[in-house]
Amino acid sequence: MKLMCELNESVNYLVEETNGKKRFYITGPFIQTEQANRNGRIYRMPIVEKEVKRYTDQYIQTGRALGELGHPDGPTINLDRVSHRIVELKQDGNNFVGKAQILETPMGNIARNLLESGVTLGVSTRGMGSLKEGKDGIMEVQDDFYLATAADIVADPSAPDAFVQGIMEGVEWVWDNGLLKAREIEGLKRQVQQASTKNVEETKVRVFEQFLNSLSKQ
Repeated sequence: MKLMCELNESVNYLVEETNGKKRFYITGPFIQTEQANRNGRIYRMPIVEKEVKRYTDQYIQTGRALGELGHPDGPTINLDRVSHRIVELKQDGNNFVGKAQILETPMGNIARNLLESGVTLGVSTRGMGSLKEGKDGIMEVQDDFYLATAADIVADPSAPDAFVQGIMEGVEWVWDNGLLKAREIEGLKRQVQQASTKNVEETKVRVFEQFLNSLSKQ
């Protein structure tokens, strides 16, 4: 299974007040179907509709649909980086429009301060699944698609962390005692993160070569 992250450009910021207590939300299209996205992938409505129902039943309705601030390294939720809770995900045409409450966590406070300061943020879905090449080279997401989170809050997809994210998307993920683990990837990720500013580009090239070598051995 491959890790797949899809960016949506921006979200709206809402403030709702109940009994004198303010709650902060983001809302907008979280998932798009039936059109090729910037990553050259297309999600078909029946596949996403089925998975959204599972995600809603198992996570949203039980209060466990969490998302992080920034680009995560893999498919699992890191509780120390949680910034919001997805409270709604409803179909609107070929889109699924979501609503997420900003939480009073360290990362949630950062997200709220950025939004209040006028910073434009976006959301990125995170999922797992296999791909099959279709017409014009577009990769179609298959029916084993698994939605890990409907929305992480992100700023610039071309930021340095996006390089690590690109590697994480390319690796094969496997189930190991109920956990998803990447093969031969943690060491490569650490090399990029620990590289000095002067040597980071050279390190990226070397790490990418090592990454390709690891794939050829699988």
